[in-house]
Amino acid sequence: MPYEKIRYEVAPNGVGTVTLDDPQTRNALGSQTLSELIEAFEQARDDDAARCVVLTSSHEKVFSAGGDLDGFAADVPLVHKHSDTERFPRLFRLIGELGKPTICAANGHVLAGSLGIALACDLIVAKDTAGFGTPEINVGVFPFMIMALIYRNVGRKKTNEMLLLGERMTAADALEAGIVNRVVSAEEFDGAVSDWAQKLAAKSPVLMRLGKDAMFRSQDMPFLDALEYLHHNLTLALSTEDVAEGVQAFFEKREPRWTGR
Repeated sequence: MPYEKIRYEVAPNGVGTVTLDDPQTRNALGSQTLSELIEAFEQARDDDAARCVVLTSSHEKVFSAGGDLDGFAADVPLVHKHSDTERFPRLFRLIGELGKPTICAANGHVLAGSLGIALACDLIVAKDTAGFGTPEINVGVFPFMIMALIYRNVGRKKTNEMLLLGERMTAADALEAGIVNRVVSAEEFDGAVSDWAQKLAAKSPVLMRLGKDAMFRSQDMPFLDALEYLHHNLTLALSTEDVAEGVQAFFEKREPRWTGR
């Protein structure tokens, strides 16, 4: 499927890569870019060859500058703006329900709406030169679309600070705040992302799907409801061939051969 603002490819090792590739706009998240991201993640979801998905950027210094401000100020009917911004929650949910693990490879600054996309991913690996922030308040906007994701990943008071002050955080600050999982140097970055991506792609696809679905659905359930739901998922997992294969491989001291069933 041809794309203009992004790239999508799958390596033989099962790692799919979605690359933001609109450097002239610093990968601004306009309607076309968001639509192409949705199409690419849907393609990855339906592609059995893709066992893990990495989201990254071709820009040397910027992962994404966030939402397209020109679109916010455009002289078009309000209903059109509402329709355009609806792509954000649609993409967040798609990544959460992808059934496959995702890594955001933050090779540059992750700002405004793009922070929501990064947080929608399961893991974030960042270059030590990357910055993170929600600067929308400084241009008379507010990060409404990504607030829910920030509050689910960052402590409440720190989130309040981010939303209200709009100041940029270093990669080290983001690590301390729980926004990213790992910060590495530019020299180590590609290797760190590849290491995790290959490890994820090597897991059982059927158990990964069951586990990913459980992670997304149970995170906001009441505790007792979550326990009941997760108990059901455990029983379902025990019915798969891959569970039996994984246990047998463990006792036989060999690598498991997953069937995905």
